[in-house]
Amino acid sequence: MRRLQKIISHPLYVKNYEGLQESEKNRVFCGHSFSHFLDTARICYIYNLEDKCGLDKEVIYAAAFLHDIGRYQEFCEGTPHDEAGAEIAHIILKECGFDRKEREEITEAIKYHRNEDKSEDSAGLLGKYLYRADKQSRCCFMCEARSECKWDEDRKNMEIEV
Repeated sequence: MRRLQKIISHPLYVKNYEGLQESEKNRVFCGHSFSHFLDTARICYIYNLEDKCGLDKEVIYAAAFLHDIGRYQEFCEGTPHDEAGAEIAHIILKECGFDRKEREEITEAIKYHRNEDKSEDSAGLLGKYLYRADKQSRCCFMCEARSECKWDEDRKNMEIEV
């Protein structure tokens, strides 16, 4: 798991993560803290274990740690965070020792983690799991801002899934 530590210590990751935290410090809606990234990773890994798919644990965690890292670019420049995140992730992953196949798998999952209809077809199982885990990591049913949330009701996570 040394490559995961390299990801979160990478200067480009740190810059974008810190910018994201600053951008969201007064946000009342779902935030994108490291707790969200870890929750997403753990849920993804559970799906992998339950389905006996054999996806690499480090690849799953890398995808989850990076899936929303493009949000800072979205706030600053308006670039959709899935696109910006895939570009940022590619650079970080290459410099942290992920091979070409792993980088492609992770960046494709990041590109499609917002779209349920395309996540599995375009990004395989990792994309499908990342989409589901991202949504399941949100506790909309307990959120104080849920009545103000712009998400459609069918996108909100309104019950515990086990």
